[in-house]
Amino acid sequence: MNAKQCQECGDKILGRADKKFCSDGCRNAYNNKLNADANNVVRNINNALRKNRRILETFLTGNEDGKTRVPLKKLSAKGFVFDYITSIYTTKTGSQYRFCYEYGYLKIDDEVYMVVRRDPQNN
Repeated sequence: MNAKQCQECGDKILGRADKKFCSDGCRNAYNNKLNADANNVVRNINNALRKNRRILETFLTGNEDGKTRVPLKKLSAKGFVFDYITSIYTTKTGSQYRFCYEYGYLKIDDEVYMVVRRDPQNN
């Protein structure tokens, strides 16, 4: 009877007949290599979303009203990427707020955006 070999390191496998890896470490290493491309895409998108959220948050820090107008130049200068959002909220009048988690923005005109914070009680 041939001894099975670990799919990651090639060491001999002891234990169950259907076992593919010699240890949890080898199993994790194998699966991390297998999923590396997909993980990089997800990681990059999540990083962009978190950065967008932080940027929007900075404009509302200390603002009790929960909304403010921000020039497009200021958003762009901080590195805001308009391609990454978590949701869209459409008002009764048809205006569309784009959100990065609880912070959102509405295009007022070509040069100005309204930045808002969604009340977590009214999701």
